[in-house]
Amino acid sequence: MPSVLVAGASGFAGALAADLIQRHPDFELAAVTARSDVGRPLHELYPRYRVPLVLEELDLDRHAGVDAAIVAYPHAAAAPVVAGLRRRGVRVVDLSADFRLRDLATYERWYGAHPEPALIAEAVYGLTELHRYAIAAAELVANPGCFPTGALLGLAPLARAGLIADVVIDAKTGISGSGRAPTWETHFSSAGENVTPYKVDGHRHTPEMEEQLAGLGAPSLAVQFVPHLVPLDQGELMSCYVTPTRAVEPAELAALYEDAYAGERFVELADAPPSMRDVRETNMCRIQALRAEHTGKLLVFSVVDNLWKAPPRRRSRT
Repeated sequence: MPSVLVAGASGFAGALAADLIQRHPDFELAAVTARSDVGRPLHELYPRYRVPLVLEELDLDRHAGVDAAIVAYPHAAAAPVVAGLRRRGVRVVDLSADFRLRDLATYERWYGAHPEPALIAEAVYGLTELHRYAIAAAELVANPGCFPTGALLGLAPLARAGLIADVVIDAKTGISGSGRAPTWETHFSSAGENVTPYKVDGHRHTPEMEEQLAGLGAPSLAVQFVPHLVPLDQGELMSCYVTPTRAVEPAELAALYEDAYAGERFVELADAPPSMRDVRETNMCRIQALRAEHTGKLLVFSVVDNLWKAPPRRRSRT
């Protein structure tokens, strides 16, 4: 079976990635590395995942003898590791933001200097429903951000049809989206029994949404995006308020979404507003799209679990 390294397995995303590979019927988890907690078994750090490997310090000369790697480092820290793996011929899925944006100037405006700009052109944006065939052939896949995953799946049919004149995206997210290291905002005493908007002057996922929507047919669209922290562990709800470029009848709207997602295994179309619990611990994105009769605006609600995926069961080897 193809062997896989997970680098950065002590964080929420990396630990889950290790569990996915460990349980997958077609891959072998070769090693898990981390910048902290080296020497600890991963199942001791995250008992629910039951991954029996010990966290090691990353050594590319020793760990790069694998078929593929998942890099779960923060932005800027991920790019040099990705570059080192690519130089050794390893296919990479990068979970950071380092290769999600195609435009270097846009990346540097939002994130600072890029450590490995030469690799940007090689990366494929890893949202399967939008770029399935390019992903299948890619050597470097940039895993989408959590907010853009829900927002783009919700808005893609409208963007392709040229129907978005303006959009406001109001998002609600659980505290796990901020990562393993707690902040005052995500501390229970602050987040509990509370709802708080944050990064209202510009969230780093905004240019990711704008760039992908432009590629789908909504060029020069300025997305107004405001996330809110809610007292939940995981899950995200995107409420998208779209001013259409023309009047859209309900039947046309329904047909756009049915045509876009017919046969898509991990997208569900709903007749009522979806909730986070509908998709918790699944790979699903659940979407409702409707026209507001009073204003003529298009309302799109989408929910995803920002952490979890549902891997297939490991085949028996007996």
